Amino acid sequence: MKSKIWLSSPHMGVNELKYVNEAFETNWIAPLGPHVNAFENALQVQTQTKHAAALSSGTSAIHLALILLGVKNGDTVFCQSITFSASANPIAYQGAIPVFIDSENETWNMDPVLLRKALQEARKNNELPKAIIPVHLYGMPAKMNEIIEIAEEYGVPVIEDAAEALGSKLNDKPCGSFGNFGILSFNGNKIITTSGGGALVSDDAEIIEKARFLSTQARDAAPHYQHSHIGYNYRMSNVLAGIGRGQLEVLGDRVNSRRNNYERYKDYFSKHNKAGFDIQFQEEPIGYYSNRWLTCILVDPSLNKGLTREDIRLMMESENIETRPLWKPMHQQPIFASLKNYLNGVSDKLFENGLCLPSGSNLSDEEFDRIFTCLDSIFTKYS
Repeated sequence: MKSKIWLSSPHMGVNELKYVNEAFETNWIAPLGPHVNAFENALQVQTQTKHAAALSSGTSAIHLALILLGVKNGDTVFCQSITFSASANPIAYQGAIPVFIDSENETWNMDPVLLRKALQEARKNNELPKAIIPVHLYGMPAKMNEIIEIAEEYGVPVIEDAAEALGSKLNDKPCGSFGNFGILSFNGNKIITTSGGGALVSDDAEIIEKARFLSTQARDAAPHYQHSHIGYNYRMSNVLAGIGRGQLEVLGDRVNSRRNNYERYKDYFSKHNKAGFDIQFQEEPIGYYSNRWLTCILVDPSLNKGLTREDIRLMMESENIETRPLWKPMHQQPIFASLKNYLNGVSDKLFENGLCLPSGSNLSDEEFDRIFTCLDSIFTKYS
């Protein structure tokens, strides 16, 4: 069997192992330590925020943000519908109720028009949400200026899910720095990884200090183990933070590589589009800068001679090349399907026609040759 071409595999740099070895040599294996502090400081610089807490996952970061905003049983939280389930699941952890907001066509992210409509209705019913969670899908910044303006008008805090968008910017302002909280993920398939991990960033020192307290089991200042609050085991270890330090040092290179992948795909598909196909991309509006974590295409069969995204996915799968449909919207998920939503059909169409292509920063020329050879055979079949 041919070797696997992954959708987005980890890509280690030079210094990750050095920092991990430092942790071993100094016996800083237990949670916390100098690498955690240094990693948090580096994240603050990268995101242009004042404070950061390194955590065990992006999911835990969202959960802590909801707790710190006082989200409780029966409250509502507005959440972007097309996203990974980790954006919505922590709402349910709190016994709160997600309300899903559809996307706009330009960035594929939360539609400010629908958000305003939902907030207007919520205010009329005296049911304003406790938080709003927009997502930067596949690294493309959401329309944060509009979303923040609307949220402030209604007095609702924003938890900015930048799990996929480290290194992305909107008018030179880093993703993760717009909301009351920014959420980052360092899962194994992200643009940089700590194996598993995440972070919560904010300009509010008190909030981040509370996050650190809650994430280390909420242990009170006492010589014995005393707890006045429910705590969580959500802190990142010193070893994993060492990996993160090394990864963050090469973030710029990783972003450049992924943006180059996008341009390479764009150039490839352009020749087929000139031959009568119409493969579409997640384009950057003016002022938007995506890290291009994943390159995604839309394959509408009515515009592509009957060719579907499933035709491409299955052919790639037969060649041991990993692709993936776009996220299935939360309002279509069985666990959330009965909940309230504000829809315009955009995320349904994105899911129906969208496909994520192999986008790792370590893709080789030989692997691209395999991908393009496979795609050539598909287009030849439909020409």
